[in-house]
Amino acid sequence: MPAVQLLLLACLVWGSEARTAQLRKANDRSGRCQYTFSVASPNESSCPEQVQAMSAIQDLQRDSSAQRADLESTKARLSSLEGLLHQLTLGRAAGPSETQEELQRELGTLRREREQLETQSRELEVAYSNLLHDKSALEEEKRRLGEENEDLAQRLESSSQEVARLRRGQCPQAHSSSQDVPPGSREGCGELVWVGEPLTLRRAETITGKYGVWMRDPKPVPPHTRETTWRIDTVGTDIRQVFEYDRAAQFLRGYPSKVHVLPRPLEGTGAVVYRGSLYFQGAESRTLVRYELATEAVKAEQELPGAGYHGQFPYSWGGYTDIDLAVDETGLWVIYSTQEAKGAIVLSKLNPESLAREQSWETNIRKQSVANAFLICGRLYTISSYSSPDATVNFAYDTATGRSKALSVPFKNRYKYSSMVDYNPREKKLFAWDNFNMVTYDVRFSKM
Repeated sequence: MPAVQLLLLACLVWGSEARTAQLRKANDRSGRCQYTFSVASPNESSCPEQVQAMSAIQDLQRDSSAQRADLESTKARLSSLEGLLHQLTLGRAAGPSETQEELQRELGTLRREREQLETQSRELEVAYSNLLHDKSALEEEKRRLGEENEDLAQRLESSSQEVARLRRGQCPQAHSSSQDVPPGSREGCGELVWVGEPLTLRRAETITGKYGVWMRDPKPVPPHTRETTWRIDTVGTDIRQVFEYDRAAQFLRGYPSKVHVLPRPLEGTGAVVYRGSLYFQGAESRTLVRYELATEAVKAEQELPGAGYHGQFPYSWGGYTDIDLAVDETGLWVIYSTQEAKGAIVLSKLNPESLAREQSWETNIRKQSVANAFLICGRLYTISSYSSPDATVNFAYDTATGRSKALSVPFKNRYKYSSMVDYNPREKKLFAWDNFNMVTYDVRFSKM
């Protein structure tokens, strides 16, 4: 049957288009009979060459090699990416702690740098403030030296005039016989005719400094000098602290060199320093006390007979200012009133050692009608108001003549609450405490 089929196929091929056909018969490798035939192609004159087939094969091989290279490269990149991914995974696992520590270290460094800058800024501010205070102190010293120069010039002129009078055979005018009044001490004083604008030196730091008193010794005793300054804040019921400043610059900066604690409290704003001692009124009493600053001991106590105290005859602003001590060119004074004087100002000259009264004067000026009072060259001057910015020095009483007169010398209460006004005969200035502020005023006198 297979042979017949092959023959039929051969016949069909032969009959259709083939012109030549060859039929072969042979055994295959297994010994079976195998028929083969060959038919010429009616369209192709020749078969494709083997070179083209080989070229196609080579192209396929090259493509395969390129694909294998790409595959290997891809595998390498994939391996690299897997390694990087592994590292990143490990980094994420360990990173937060390490990153946090690094950030904390950086933050600490920045904080330290900020603290250093802030410290440097504060130091610069302090240095600048100190320079301003030093400048004020130098200006104050310059003014003081100028005043000393003027004072020396006046004394020289006065001495020259005195010598000329002596040569002409003239005798100088007689003066008070008090041991504390040097000959010629009232020469050149004249009458107060002008008070300058207030110069603010410093401000109190706390509420206890709303009222107070500050002073320098016009006749200093070693170890204190003319620069040594004392200050007392007088708000409170047990006032004992006295702040001492060795130099003017320390006072301006508020750095006391010493703090005295008085053995008994004081009252009011009437304390003064004179010839090495602090003089003050004992609290709720008419007792005057002399406290020696160098030894920090009470050297004398003396009751002021009949003097009102603790609100009986204060100045118009109050403050238990019944007894007010004062210093001028002639010595130590006390300003007060009594029932006998019916509230009028009484003046007494005091012995600076024992506090005994040496002489007294009763004026016709009511104490409670004036805001403050001070003495210059044996004359009492009063101030009309403690709060008005346009107050005046309104009265003067001359102990040499026993007469008083009305004045109208402008006086500025810059901060509208002057609780203390005193005269310093060495510096020729008024010292005042005006609503937390410690100020000075220049003054001028008429020629005698």
